[in-house]
Amino acid sequence: MLFGILGATCFTQPLILPSNQSPLGALPARFRRERVLIIGCGDVGLRVARALKGRVQLMALTSSSRRIDELRSLGIIPLTGNLDARPSLLRLAGLANRVVHLAPPPGDGAGDPRTRALMAVLRLRRAPASLVYGSTSGVYGDCQGEIAIEKRATRATTERAGRRIDAESVVRWHGRVTGVRSAILRIPGIYAPDREGGTPQARLLKRTPVLQVADDVYTNHIHADDLARACVAALWRGLPQRIYNVNDDTQLKMGDYFDLAADLYGLERPPRVTRSEAKTLLSPMLLSFMSESRRMDNTRMKRELKLVLRYPTVVTGLLRK
Repeated sequence: MLFGILGATCFTQPLILPSNQSPLGALPARFRRERVLIIGCGDVGLRVARALKGRVQLMALTSSSRRIDELRSLGIIPLTGNLDARPSLLRLAGLANRVVHLAPPPGDGAGDPRTRALMAVLRLRRAPASLVYGSTSGVYGDCQGEIAIEKRATRATTERAGRRIDAESVVRWHGRVTGVRSAILRIPGIYAPDREGGTPQARLLKRTPVLQVADDVYTNHIHADDLARACVAALWRGLPQRIYNVNDDTQLKMGDYFDLAADLYGLERPPRVTRSEAKTLLSPMLLSFMSESRRMDNTRMKRELKLVLRYPTVVTGLLRK
């Protein structure tokens, strides 16, 4: 039994790993432990690995030989491969009991060939028991400030979010065909003081403007550590082909979020501009985030994954070092 993979406050109930009392008999422990493969082992992937270190055998796919020593030093077995080169992925077939897929789609194109290549390889031999895919809340599109629950139809307004919808459909189809319990996590803005660019501080120092109150949009957040814990919970508790909103309890408009952060850091609040003024002052990427307004509901995450947020609001998350 594994109680609270990240400590006693992680979950409301014990998280149970499969028993070692199995036909494997007296094989060495390294062969009896769960094998978890992380695809896309960046900041959040490394947090997932730290959460599971010592409890499972960890593996991670990397396309960079420069990361091999880093991964090994963290107790992670590095596997060299590239999601853009399917033959390099063949070694992954039948290798892991559970998979966390956090790699983004390509930066252009209509779909996600990377996820398609990965799912095809995972079907070649014994499929994993469970798979967690990190998607984006952008698949909902602009909800005009309404509550977004997981049953809401997807209406992506950007090509970036459209590629995530394609990936979600591939993951769910893979789960139905193979019997793999595939959980899809819809993730909003990720933040953490110990994450590169993980707080609004740099943007505040640059005096980047935000929208005036009349034009402002709701935004959603999740602390990187809580996101990692959600990934771990979904590996064992996620229901088959189930979608989960993974966000904290904060309900703030974007400008109010930056005002709050400025007050916490003792900085000047950002200037407010109209939407028409923003179009001449801000990048297309930033404008795209200011064009969608939604309030995500995390009830399903709490009820089914039994996750108790360590950082339930951005105030608790931004203040904690």
